[in-house]
Amino acid sequence: MQRSYFVVAIISFVGGILGAWSYSSLMQDRSAIVPNQEWNENLGYRTSRMEENREKLSETTVQNPPSVPDSFVEASEKSTGSVVFIKNFSGQDSRRYSIFDYFFRQGVPQQTVSTGSGVIFSEDGYIITNNHVVERAETIEVVHKKRTYKASLIGSDANTDIAVLKIEARGLPAIKIGSSRSLQIGEWVLAVGNPFNLTSTVTAGIVSAKERQINIMGGEFPLESFIQTDAPINPGNSGGALVNDRGELVGINTAILSRTGSYTGYGFAVPVDIATKIANDLIQYGEVQKAIPGLEVNEITPELAEEMGLKSLDGVVVSHVIRSGAAEKSGMRVEDVIVNIDGNRISGKGSFEEALSYYYPGDKITVDYLRDNVLRTSELTLQNLLGGTGVIKRSFYSSPLLGAKLEAINAIEMDRFDLDYGVKISTMTRGYLRDLGLGEGFILTHINETPATDPEEVGRFLEDYSGRLVLEGRTPGGQPFIQSYSVQ
Repeated sequence: MQRSYFVVAIISFVGGILGAWSYSSLMQDRSAIVPNQEWNENLGYRTSRMEENREKLSETTVQNPPSVPDSFVEASEKSTGSVVFIKNFSGQDSRRYSIFDYFFRQGVPQQTVSTGSGVIFSEDGYIITNNHVVERAETIEVVHKKRTYKASLIGSDANTDIAVLKIEARGLPAIKIGSSRSLQIGEWVLAVGNPFNLTSTVTAGIVSAKERQINIMGGEFPLESFIQTDAPINPGNSGGALVNDRGELVGINTAILSRTGSYTGYGFAVPVDIATKIANDLIQYGEVQKAIPGLEVNEITPELAEEMGLKSLDGVVVSHVIRSGAAEKSGMRVEDVIVNIDGNRISGKGSFEEALSYYYPGDKITVDYLRDNVLRTSELTLQNLLGGTGVIKRSFYSSPLLGAKLEAINAIEMDRFDLDYGVKISTMTRGYLRDLGLGEGFILTHINETPATDPEEVGRFLEDYSGRLVLEGRTPGGQPFIQSYSVQ
């Protein structure tokens, strides 16, 4: 018994020593986080006022509860019926083949099928999707509620990655259009798609950012002012709808940032205010009515701000002024820093491009800019791509035989390459021009020493011509070229 008491006493003694050592260590550790407490104090989170801050946070939460919907059932019901499945059939050559082609041309090219999603824009069959979903399509099909429709391509815009299709149908469930300009960071959104003809898929997330630029757009004048969301956008959802918690369309899902090809947390959508303007232009005019200020701009980097003595990184700096353009006529110069357009603050290139995208040629805008850190104001009359102020229908000619679309160059290209005219090759597939070694972006200025001014005349001439052919022009990089061919 005495031995048991002795063991208990020893254990108690050791426990007491360990307890004292632990308390001492804890006090030392508490003193070790004092620098962090001081740092937190600078941020307004002093440890001594933790309870006070917690109470304030509680009051704020009660007074301003987060707008979290009870469910997304209503938004899903309103939007899923307006999203369609799109099939793009491409890859077949338009030329005729014989049995010998299987031996001497390594077989006849096989047709390929790519897919995506689209959004019903009007009850009479207009559908918005991405340009890259229908790019190079020879045949397009739209599937809606198990019914398949042949679709015609009304128009597309590589600058915004928006395209418009038309199917022959009536009474379709057109989606309700919301506003992307009033959309706020932190709002709940749904990404609605129809990948692989699975009827519909719906994923939820929030708006992470606006006016994002990720440098993925093609076209001559890429317009990037994406809505960024963490709502999962998976392969096949391109061209689908980004809707708010009321089921209203706020964006067209376009891209993901991924190294694997699958969604990894970053999705991007074209704002609906931009998409609907592009769609209406394509439907009404067959061409986007782009309004240009006659200048090019760059982002303001910390290095550039220091070099120019700027006090802020907001705005964009003018890098080039087009001859005889709107900006030059108003007196603007290279290195002017644009900070407002019609009273709307310009934070960077994304907001600059988005602000301009809502205007039409002939519209007047007020531009506030800094020159030598002095605020100035100019009024610009926006121009179209041909240098005028009216609505335009750009001249182009599509030829399956040539395997390309031919279009007249615009005022910016004339300025860039110092040309007065020219016909540009774009949207190439297999065909005659590719066989000649030409590619997208080549500008033809002369054919057999005759000026190339009209796309249709150039296209029909090349389709029918045989003999010695001499082509002159510019490469996509602006280098002069001249090539001679013997055409049978």
